[in-house]
Amino acid sequence: MGCRDVHAATVLSFLCGIASVAGLFAGTMLPNWRKLRLITFNRNEKNLTVYTGLWVKCARYDGSSDCLMYDTTWYSSVDQLDLRVLQFALPLSILVAMGALLLCLIGMCNTAFRSSVPNIKLAKCLVNSAGCHLVAGLLFFLAGTVSLSPSIWVFFYNIHLNRKFEPVFTFDYAVYVTIASAGGLFMTSLLLFIWYCACKSLPSPFWQPLYSHPPSMHTYPQPYSARSRLSAIEIDIPVVSHTT
Repeated sequence: MGCRDVHAATVLSFLCGIASVAGLFAGTMLPNWRKLRLITFNRNEKNLTVYTGLWVKCARYDGSSDCLMYDTTWYSSVDQLDLRVLQFALPLSILVAMGALLLCLIGMCNTAFRSSVPNIKLAKCLVNSAGCHLVAGLLFFLAGTVSLSPSIWVFFYNIHLNRKFEPVFTFDYAVYVTIASAGGLFMTSLLLFIWYCACKSLPSPFWQPLYSHPPSMHTYPQPYSARSRLSAIEIDIPVVSHTT
């Protein structure tokens, strides 16, 4: 497998990256990061569950799908440290992953729509498919690290809240969505690294794997040979020999 073709690994990594970014966006917007369950012993009242997200907070009675209380200003008054960190980490991770997707797309388009004969004037151009995919893999790995670390911290911070107050706090499914999306970013990065390592046999630096050395010019046939170009100035002088 070489760097000069669009392979299934690069296409699969691009699709996996899109799905992971979509999952991160969903996890960022979902109001289901932490649940606070308030149980009443009064038979005439229903138990109340408070759903806490990164930006909003919603309180519902058991068996109801409507929010009794919907706080849209929760993002500015978050008093839980793990959620406050996630407010900065997840958007940053999404931006980095989107930049990696853009680089991945540029690399695939550069490979798919390039000419079969390299342009010598662009031989030193730094934009090439393998270089774009390598940097994109590094950015995907960075985005996965930024989103995974604070998401795992939610589990430990939830234990801290239960010890500090009462055991009424539980984490919700937005945590699993974000962790799965971060895993998808790591998988995308791994696919791009595998693709790059498989095409590293090209005799060029890792940042410029395509058309990087002029000797490749001689592999393309010239329209005229060297002798035919000089034939216009060649003169054949006849030699006359005398015999006695």
